[in-house]
Amino acid sequence: MLLAEVVRTSEAVASTRSRTAKIDALAALLGRLAPEEIEPAVAFLTGRPRQGRIGVGWATLRSIEPPPADAASIEVVELDAALTALQVPTGTGSQTLRLDRLGALLARATEVEADFIRRLLLGELRQGALEGVMVDAVARASGVPAAAVRRAVMLAGDLPPVAAVALVEGAAGLSAIGLEVLRPVLPMLASSAEDVASALGGLGLCSVEWKLDGARVQAHRRGDQVRLFTRNLNDVTARLPGVVAAIAALPVERVILDGEVLGVGAEGPEAFQDTMSSFSRRSGLPGPAALGVWFFDCLHLDGDDLVDRPLLARSAALERSGAPRVPSLVTDDVAAATAFQDEALAAGHEGVMVKSASSTYEAGRRGASWRKVKPVHTLDLVVLGAEWGSGRRRGWLSNLHLGARDPATGSFLMVGKTFKGLTDALLEWQTAELLARASARHDHVVEVDPPLVVEIALDGVQASTRYPGGVALRFARVRRYRSDKDPADADSIDAVRALLPGAGRDGQVRRRSG
Repeated sequence: MLLAEVVRTSEAVASTRSRTAKIDALAALLGRLAPEEIEPAVAFLTGRPRQGRIGVGWATLRSIEPPPADAASIEVVELDAALTALQVPTGTGSQTLRLDRLGALLARATEVEADFIRRLLLGELRQGALEGVMVDAVARASGVPAAAVRRAVMLAGDLPPVAAVALVEGAAGLSAIGLEVLRPVLPMLASSAEDVASALGGLGLCSVEWKLDGARVQAHRRGDQVRLFTRNLNDVTARLPGVVAAIAALPVERVILDGEVLGVGAEGPEAFQDTMSSFSRRSGLPGPAALGVWFFDCLHLDGDDLVDRPLLARSAALERSGAPRVPSLVTDDVAAATAFQDEALAAGHEGVMVKSASSTYEAGRRGASWRKVKPVHTLDLVVLGAEWGSGRRRGWLSNLHLGARDPATGSFLMVGKTFKGLTDALLEWQTAELLARASARHDHVVEVDPPLVVEIALDGVQASTRYPGGVALRFARVRRYRSDKDPADADSIDAVRALLPGAGRDGQVRRRSG
């Protein structure tokens, strides 16, 4: 199959908000693929090539702009092979070789194919073909129940090969995919709740757990072998020897655990970015500000697969494993759960997770049986500029550059970006307003003066050298524009910095029995 057919399907998916229409378009394409084309095509359409990050950035792509080809000629398997060829070894001549290979690839691409390839390499192929939509499309094209495809993806940890099995071997092939120790499992995700009371509502008895602001880690052990995987299923075993040693010391033979790695020092838990940077420079559990690990789930223990068992049974297995546990409380009482959340916040953590005691482990889905509750902050910031969107946001100014007021100078300091929370109507209005205020244009960025005031919801801030204000917003999203406020009324950089994790709190993660 020609890549052009995949690109046309990508454009069709990006142009509609209808989930049904997306599934129909994807399923129609999947049904026409040859067996060897399924894995790369599914990877392309979900925006994640099988080769992972290849290391080609904007600067490299901008240096290679051959004239577009007149006719489509690149096949799906050829693009897959070309991306593999771009993963050349480092060393003398490697960059030249990569540029030559990338130039040869783009020289064969039509204009729309080249745009698709560039966005694929940059990780910016936002086309609405998220994994959940693709799972349903695979189910439609193969005639296999979506639940069977979803379960196989959970256990295999990777959608493209599961899609190939479903489309070639059907339900019988999927049923042979089981849980394997040392092979990562897609993590179960949580939906959000406004407060503890609404989180508990309808769930009955729950496990309420401290929500640590760490790095998700899945630990596997089989005999003397230990493997550690991130939320995205990247292998980080070599980067966490202290955690490996802790897992190797457990009184078990085979186990799969789900938890968090977190930097904890004398003054409490570290900020998230400090924990992440610790992956490359720390190695142990003991000592001040060292990386610790705490677990909240057990998916397998000594030959017993537990993903289909209720949470309380998995929690009992976690206790038997001897692994350090995230503090938890089993209750259905709102007052008790709220008090427990207050303890977590006082200890310097994000909030709590509220999980149905009867819930099974449903990987890769934001189900209603797991709910996260954490305080949401809002700030009134100014829009300093915006970037032109891609995919279905092409033609609209989308990614906002956000600034806070500097009382000392009267100017504004950039503190982050966001394209979250924008409806189509707001995008259209925003584009017209920002273009009317445009003061400069640089490549794909439009600068704005005077700025607009926008209310931003965020989970917090972190120290950052990327922005002039020395801080960066975390999980920022647009709530509304504040036409009632002038830029002089926007929040100051001091107000933003006040949301940095505080010092002097007793933030040690400790065991607690519920």
